[in-house]
Amino acid sequence: MANTGKDRRIGLDNRCRDLDGEIRRKRGDTLVRTLREVYGSEFAPVVRSDMRLDTLRERMGASLSQMLKEPRKK
Repeated sequence: MANTGKDRRIGLDNRCRDLDGEIRRKRGDTLVRTLREVYGSEFAPVVRSDMRLDTLRERMGASLSQMLKEPRKK
């Protein structure tokens, strides 16, 4: 496991984990523009880039992992 700092480690699945082994959750104040940098420019294409993740989750009625699993509409 690679150490990414004092309180986190990256596991084999490339997801950050806290020292207790729990996978870190994205904070609600993360902006869609940041998520697009991580997950690609087609992430949530119909919303503004300055929308917060907590607002997006509320409007979509889904968690981030659920949104990532949905097939992308073209």
